[in-house]
Amino acid sequence: MPVFLLDHEIRFPQPHLADAQGLLAIGGDLRPERLLLAYRHGIFPWPHEDYPLMWHSPDPRFVLSPAVLAVPRSLRQRIYRRPYRLSMDTAFARVIEACARVPRPEQGGTWILPEMVQAYIELHEMGYAHSVEAWEEERLVGGLYGIGVGNAFCGESMFALRPDASKVAFALFVREMGAWGMDFIDCQVYTEHLARFGATHWPRAVFLERLGRARLGPERRGRWCFEGDPYDHCPRPVS
Repeated sequence: MPVFLLDHEIRFPQPHLADAQGLLAIGGDLRPERLLLAYRHGIFPWPHEDYPLMWHSPDPRFVLSPAVLAVPRSLRQRIYRRPYRLSMDTAFARVIEACARVPRPEQGGTWILPEMVQAYIELHEMGYAHSVEAWEEERLVGGLYGIGVGNAFCGESMFALRPDASKVAFALFVREMGAWGMDFIDCQVYTEHLARFGATHWPRAVFLERLGRARLGPERRGRWCFEGDPYDHCPRPVS
């Protein structure tokens, strides 16, 4: 399959034209209008230093539905102890900067380059990008961020400085999404970590069809927040 070259015009080829590795196009820029168009059509940027900007639409797609969220027993026990204070959209810039900075054992570097940080901060200021934060007193110790697309959430990255901080934030955020009636979280590509939560592969055609329906849902633009105590209604773990 050919890889398409983008220019200044804000447009993308059809996602099903991506190559076997999911690469669809190179070039273009990170203007908010282009990023929003990409996410609304199942495309996301995955830049690498010293290479042109690359845009992907993999097949299959890794997706998590709130209805099938699986929380491992050990994490349920930690959640029951309410280890962190949780919030949404109170420290977006700090979350994405931490995601770019905090090393991960499975990665040799980061794809969250400075231009990505600035672009997503702009999307957050426009009400489209959102963060979830985990705090120990006043210290930010974990979190995640992504883009809202109607009744879907396109997850981008997470970080943790304390045990299970991002996992606690993620699990209770997914539960909140379910309470809102949202459809799914786009996890993009497989990770063992997200598989434990119940994420599964969807054929790209199925994902794009579901995304098309999700786009018709409420835009939910603006600041997000937990409606009440996020730890309420967490079942007590069985010993």
